[in-house]
Amino acid sequence: MKNTITLKRDLSLSHVVTMGLAWMSPMIFFTSFGVLHDSSGGMLLAAYALAFIAILFTAASYGQMARAFPVSGSAYTYVSKAMNPFLGFLVGWAILLDYLFSCIVAVLMFGVNLNAQFPAVPSSIWIILLTFIVMIINVIGIKPLANISKLFVFMQILFIAGFCALLVYKALEGGVTADLNPLAAREGVSFSAILAGASLVCFSFLGFDSITTMAEETKDPRKTIPRAILLIVLSAGVMYFATAYLIQLTAPGFSYVNVDSAGYELMQNIGGSLLAGIFTFVIIFSILSQGLSSMTTVTRLLFVMGRTSLLPQRFASVHPKFRTPVFNIVLMSIVSLSALFISLETAIKFVSFGALTAFLFVNLSVIAHYMIRQKQRSPRDILFRFICPLSGAGFVLYLIALLDSASLMLGAGWLAAGLVYYGIRRLYNAKDNPARILSEPPAEDLVV
Repeated sequence: MKNTITLKRDLSLSHVVTMGLAWMSPMIFFTSFGVLHDSSGGMLLAAYALAFIAILFTAASYGQMARAFPVSGSAYTYVSKAMNPFLGFLVGWAILLDYLFSCIVAVLMFGVNLNAQFPAVPSSIWIILLTFIVMIINVIGIKPLANISKLFVFMQILFIAGFCALLVYKALEGGVTADLNPLAAREGVSFSAILAGASLVCFSFLGFDSITTMAEETKDPRKTIPRAILLIVLSAGVMYFATAYLIQLTAPGFSYVNVDSAGYELMQNIGGSLLAGIFTFVIIFSILSQGLSSMTTVTRLLFVMGRTSLLPQRFASVHPKFRTPVFNIVLMSIVSLSALFISLETAIKFVSFGALTAFLFVNLSVIAHYMIRQKQRSPRDILFRFICPLSGAGFVLYLIALLDSASLMLGAGWLAAGLVYYGIRRLYNAKDNPARILSEPPAEDLVV
């Protein structure tokens, strides 16, 4: 008998937006400040502006596909339906890297930051504690999780707004030491350097795509998901632009000792130990909110892959009381404990490869679905459903080319493992149920 228990459709627009921002973590601007500042030659605002334009193309493609297929599964579902089920599997397998290792990155960073504040407590204790907290909150239900994410995202926005207000106050007191032109070039900084910085800055926007995995828990997903994607990218852009401009205006010559702690050093330079202490407090909760949202994302992707027989049916089960995929949540919580021995560098490389692969194919799936399958070729369609996604795909290819050899080798190894699994699973499904061999999601799975 088919399991008729479904995910609970509880999320409003505000819930979905805050879940996406929680996954993105606006405070990433400060945690990656040193690396991004160096890579862009100090021209952070110009780098963020270029990155924003590039990401906007891909975000628009996600919005287009969310309207066409308002169900969970994200890039996996979009590519399976618009292009090919086998390609969909490869993209779904690749994006598992992004979503799964994002959970690992979150708990790992939590352990590192708390251990720095409380050296007597090993980071392993903090990692286990956060993993348990994330698991329990995810099991209880999507709406309580979304409400908690709202609180943590509000904390981050409030801190960023307060920090910007402090910079404005200092500027009005006579602290402006740079050209008021926000895009004024710095001496010795080439456009190619800014472009290289923009390629790294793009990762500050990762996370807007995660909300597409929550479509079946969202009210009116055809409208809500595309609107939420746009609001997430625009909100993040405004926060990044304002912060980068004001820092560039009031502290253009700021230097730091350690590139990894540049954000903390910036806080000490601007507001002393009090601001640095508040900064650390907010960072900890921003990592917690990212961990919560990352767990939601990966468990919903596994849910859809189980429903379409790419994974065992157990992955498609929903708890009758909580209406959440409890099996997936517990399993991924156990996997997240690999943060106890994996390096942050390795985890980030997996995230980068998975995210960019998904972005590339979602852009191409817009062209495949609307232009080729649906034959929608009006001037407006050519602009928004061919030129824009093609531009997005081109920029993503450029970013993939910038990945180091280690990232590409890790990604290729993961895809090779996926191909082996696909072959084994196909043989198993053919023997067990010849009528349904890793096909597209059945029609009833697409009803919303």
